[in-house]
Parts: sequence; structure tokens; C-alpha cells
Amino acid sequence: MRIVVALGGNALSVRGEALTAEGQRKSIRVAAKSIAQLLEAGHEVVITHGNGPQVGYLALQASPFPLDVLGAKTDGMIGYVLQQELDNAYLPEARYATLLTQIEVDPADPAFQAPTKFIGPIYTEEAASKLSLERGWTIGQDGEHFRRTVPSPRPKRILEIDVIRLLLDQGVVVICAGGGGIPVVQKDDGTMTGIEAVIDKDHASGLLARSLDADAFVMLTDVEGVFADWGTPKQRLIDHATPSELGAMDFPAGSMGPKVEAACAFADAAGKFAAIGRLEDTAKLVAGTSGTRVSLDRHPPPRA
Repeated sequence: MRIVVALGGNALSVRGEALTAEGQRKSIRVAAKSIAQLLEAGHEVVITHGNGPQVGYLALQASPFPLDVLGAKTDGMIGYVLQQELDNAYLPEARYATLLTQIEVDPADPAFQAPTKFIGPIYTEEAASKLSLERGWTIGQDGEHFRRTVPSPRPKRILEIDVIRLLLDQGVVVICAGGGGIPVVQKDDGTMTGIEAVIDKDHASGLLARSLDADAFVMLTDVEGVFADWGTPKQRLIDHATPSELGAMDFPAGSMGPKVEAACAFADAAGKFAAIGRLEDTAKLVAGTSGTRVSLDRHPPPRA
């Protein structure tokens, strides 16, 4: 199968811990070993990844560069380590390529007026309020904590999609659309330029999966799957659902909501399955024995 695997930014760093090169490599090593299982099973794999913690950290350094440039920088940082750890975890003769990927967005997207995408570390309410005043940041509540939020416009077009196809045709394991891709807009004269935003990684990955006619779209995160009544005594894992069933439910816009939307859009458009679950359960998610599977099939095989 051709599988697009989306690694969540929080799956590549431990929530609440300081972001360090050593800690990030440790998390990426776990991801690489999990993805290597798919390669060993003979699947064709395209890898995307989040960068919210990483790009937020760079933005904290009072960088003179805008978010699109910082996003490109994190793509190189994460892609380099991921390539290396994949090479260490899998056959040395496998070929990998990290591709900086521009994704066009609409400058009139309403997301620019309502920032919801979390980036950077978590803060207390007091620290977040102080940063908001000092830097003019928009702050949102992420569970019990607070984080910076930025605009997250919907992806329209992947500029390097033909290059990705060429690499796949040559048997290359492609790492692309990192951090949701580098957000760009088309100017009146037809040229492209970056814009201050962070595209949601799951929506961008879903667009990639549809554009590549993937057989499966797998989103890896730090939770078991999608839960109904999350955070209440009645919470329960949704092991399978159709897009219409999930579409009738509400999920947080800054966390699980985009994953559910992207999964539903892929299942609806492609007629294939999407899965959401833990990084360490990658092979089980593909097999349908773990996490949440989204498909048009109303009668999936029972789980053991």
C-alpha cells in the first residue's frame, strides 16, 4: 500500500518538557523504528511531520525571520534527524529525501482573522498574558495550559507535488510537507511569496494523501485515538466511525478537530481509510487493530 504517515509535532517532543536536540532525537528515533515496520512490510511510505513546538521555540528567540522562513528551517532540522534515524532503524540501502514543500493558501482565508493553531511551549495563564502584552501574541487555552496561537489557513495546492511523484517512482522514501508545508500565496503578478502563518499539518497531509492517490492516511499522535466525551467520566475510544458519524460530533479546533476533519475528508474523497492513534501503534493502526479508523465501511472487521 501507499501510505501517507503524518507525525504530530507533539509526538516528536514530550509535552511539558524543554525542547532540546537530544530529546527531539530520542522521540524521532522512536518514530523511525515505528515507521520502519511499515517499510519492512513492503509498504510505500510518504512521511509528513508537525513542527508546532519547534517553530514556536524559534519564534521565542526574537528571530527577525517570519513564520514561513522559520517553518522551512524546522523542516530541515526535523527532516535531517528523521532521515538519519530511519537509516539507522531500517535497511541501509533504502533511499530517503527531505523536500522543502511550498503549499499555496488563500490570503483571504478567514483563518487570518481567527488564529487557532497552537505553536511553541505551554505556559501558565500569567506567563501567557505577559507574553501576549509584550509581543502582541494571540493566546489560546490548550487543555489546562496556555499557548501561542497563529493563523492556520487551509491548504489549496502543493507546488512540489510532481517532484514528490518523481521521487516515489524512483523508490525514494519521501519526507515532505513538514509542519503543514511552507505557506505561500500568489501575488497579482503571478509570483509566489511566503505569508505569516502555519498550515495545519493534518489538513496538508490529507491534501497530500489525496493528491498521491494514497491507499491509507495515518495520523500519529500522543493519544490512543479519538474519544467521545473526552475529559469526562463517560469518555470512550471511538475505534471506528464513518465520516458522517464523526462529522456530527464536536472536537477541539486546536487539537483533535483538524485530525478528524482531515480523516473524514480523505475517507470521503478517496474511498480509502484514515487512522488516528499513538506513534508506537503504527503497524496496528494500518492493520485496524488499534486507534480510530475512519472509512465509508459501516461494518469493519471486529477487533480481538
